[in-house]
Parts: sequence; C-alpha cells; structure tokens
Amino acid sequence: MSASETISYLGPAGTFTEMALRLAPEAEGKEWKPVANVLEALMDVQTGTSFAAMIAVENSIEGGVTASQDALATMDGLRIVGEYVVPVRFSLAVRPGMTLDDIHTVAAHPVAYGQCRRWLHRTLPGHGHVAASSNIASAEVMLDRPDIIDAAVTPVNIRERFDLEVLADDIQDNAQARTRFALVTTRTDVPARTGRDKTSLIVELPEERPGGLMTMLEQFATRGINLSMITSRPIPEQPGRYRFVVDLDGHIHDARVADALLGLRRYSPSVKFLGSYPRAAASSVDEDPAASDENYAEAQRWFDTLDSAS
Repeated sequence: MSASETISYLGPAGTFTEMALRLAPEAEGKEWKPVANVLEALMDVQTGTSFAAMIAVENSIEGGVTASQDALATMDGLRIVGEYVVPVRFSLAVRPGMTLDDIHTVAAHPVAYGQCRRWLHRTLPGHGHVAASSNIASAEVMLDRPDIIDAAVTPVNIRERFDLEVLADDIQDNAQARTRFALVTTRTDVPARTGRDKTSLIVELPEERPGGLMTMLEQFATRGINLSMITSRPIPEQPGRYRFVVDLDGHIHDARVADALLGLRRYSPSVKFLGSYPRAAASSVDEDPAASDENYAEAQRWFDTLDSAS
C-alpha cells in the first residue's frame, strides 16, 4: 500500500495507540503500520513513508508524554489535525495455570506500572518490576522469558491476541484515567472551525528575566483565551532554559486567537504552530463574550471611524 494510505503508530497491534486509531475517521480503510517509538512514527510522516502518525501526547495521571512533546518541538513541518481520548484500563495477565501466589516478577511498561502501582503493591507485596517497551510487549516478554517473568500488566483486551489467563481486570489505581492522542500529518491547511476547537503551540521566551513568563501568558489572558494545558520542557542546547507546550481553547480563525498569536510572535522569537483542530471533548470553560468575533469586528468598525481620512 502507498504512503498516502499508511498511518504509523506505536505498536505492536493491540496497544492503546491502536485503540485511538479506531476512533479516527481518517484511519478507516488505511494500512496501520506499527513502529517501535514516537520518533520513528513522526519520522515516517516527515519523510513521506506515511501520511500520518498517531501518538500519545498526554495522560491524565502521568501528565504530558515528554517524548512526543520534544519530538514535535524539534521536528519541522508537522501539524496536529485531530485528537482522540482513550480510557486507560489494565489487566494482570499470566500464563495458563498460574495463580497470584506464583507471581514474583511483573512485566509492565513504565507508565502502565505507575498507573497500577498501588494495586500491585497491595496485591503482590514484594514483587519485582521488569520494564517493557509497550503494553503488548509486556505480555510478549512474559511468554518469552517464563524463567524470569511471571505476570504482565496488559490492556484489558489482551486475550484477543494471546492465549493467556487474566487474573484481574481494571487494576489501574484511578478509574478515570485517560490518555489523549494526536493525529499528526504534514498538512498545511487547517481543519475548519467546529465551535469546539483547540490550538496547540510551542513557545520559547525571548530571554530569561523576571516576569518573562507572565508577559507570555498575558497574550492569552487579555484576549479572554483559556489555556487547557501548559507545560515546560528543557531546551537541551541551552541548559537552564525551557520551552513551553501550550494548548488553548479556540481556533486560529477565531479573531481572539489570531490576535493572541500575533501578539505572541511579536514578543517571542520562536513560536511553533502545531495546529488548530477539533477537541475530543468540549471545553468546560465558557468563552468570554467580550472576546467574541462579533465584538472584535465591532471594535474594528469603531476604530475605523476615528480618522475620517482613513
């Protein structure tokens, strides 16, 4: 199948990333190419091997996925065109015939292990943890190394792929845990406004000085824009300095958002626009009426009357 029909994602099949692909209309009828990591998925898009990549960007318990944030910050020509939210549910799987009393070591992806830590320590006190590269790989390594690994933390649908027994379902410590995924392409056109949109940016401060971050945030606050996420990431080539990953409510074609981006670019020498796209869920924050497109247009009409020669 051609690159225009291929989407890369963190594999192997059965991961939460594949579950996110099932939610994306753009993925229907396409070939889904499993890869080893986020960087490889995005490089496929950047080089034209695939037309899109599905990557995890934030977990409601563990926070931002730093590998994704750093890759988006440093790789050019990438745009987010959609986001999808997948409930995080885990099972404890074993080889047939095993019981809880037989378990001394557990394979799990580090993020998955962190989200099940309390249950595991309560149920399997004194167990050892072996890191796996994905939630499916944890089952694979358990099957490959029965002499070392007794159980695996896996997605709840693990029995669709392997002949395993599940000793417990929904072992995650927080029943409300979710992971947010982004569909990334090289499209330069922006999806049309839907009324429940999000815009993603990566911003660097022009210099380190007192109040520098506040000046950046004022570009949004004075225009009535809600920030749904802001997180900092170190700039490796500039020790002690950071870039900011920002998600804001609104679309680049909203007057308030466009005005904020202009103000932000005048202030910061480095603003990377990652896209405006439909939110997976509507924002819980109402738009400030004073920042509506209609009020922006009315203010412009008023301004135009101040000089009769204009």
